[in-house]
Amino acid sequence: MRGIFQNKIVVIVFSTLLLFAFIILSSVPGSMLNQLTSPVSAVLGPVQHAIHRAMTYVGDVYASFTEGMVIRAENERLKSENAALKNRITRLEEAGRQYDALKDAFSLKDRYEDYSIIGTRVLTRDIGSWFDIFRIDSGTRDGLVVTETTSFAVVDAQSQLVGRVLSTDLASARILPLIHQGFSMSAKINVPAGALVRLRGDLDLKESGLCAIDQIPTTAVIRVGDEIITSGAGGLFPAGLPVGTVVEVRDSGTRQNRIAILKPYVDLESLEAVFVMKGKD
Repeated sequence: MRGIFQNKIVVIVFSTLLLFAFIILSSVPGSMLNQLTSPVSAVLGPVQHAIHRAMTYVGDVYASFTEGMVIRAENERLKSENAALKNRITRLEEAGRQYDALKDAFSLKDRYEDYSIIGTRVLTRDIGSWFDIFRIDSGTRDGLVVTETTSFAVVDAQSQLVGRVLSTDLASARILPLIHQGFSMSAKINVPAGALVRLRGDLDLKESGLCAIDQIPTTAVIRVGDEIITSGAGGLFPAGLPVGTVVEVRDSGTRQNRIAILKPYVDLESLEAVFVMKGKD
């Protein structure tokens, strides 16, 4: 039994040595084995090259797929970070606007010490157009009680006239903007010894965001570019609130019937917050 095992070992060693000898001799140029194996190599060579190229291609495709997955994952991560940064920028911009509004509100309080300044948000518009009546989130609970003889001026953060409070309920108020056809007030041409005039809304002009100025004294000089401010007459509006500028003067043949066209300073379409000026008791 031991002899048979030893013989197997001898056969394996011999076969291994023979295989190495075959490989070495077949690789020697000009040897018989090299000549005998050359035709086989010539046939199998292209097949081996094709297999090698295919394996290389598969490897490249797999590497590209893996890299693509990594790039897509990185793109998704960058998109998420970009969205978060945009959201943060938006919040910072909004915080900046709120800060500016508060700063301007404090400036209003300093300029008009005889008035309580109530900051409010614009809620809805009754009809939907920017020149129509709109609603704010302050009402009688904030001391805004409107009667036939009492109302309140409404301005933006730069103290530019928006309109007046038309009516109130417990938690809200309706605002009549200055270009509405139901609005009128006493105003003044902002020049030394400037004349008093009437500023009113006009049904035709409000479509263009404009107001009419009439009841202009015959001796008054009014020109394009003149600033119009509140006169303070009547006690509803504080004197000196900026209203807008004259963009046209229409002569109808006589100075008694002159009409001027005013473009308000306030941008009614973009209003988000307004301030109600309530006289202190």
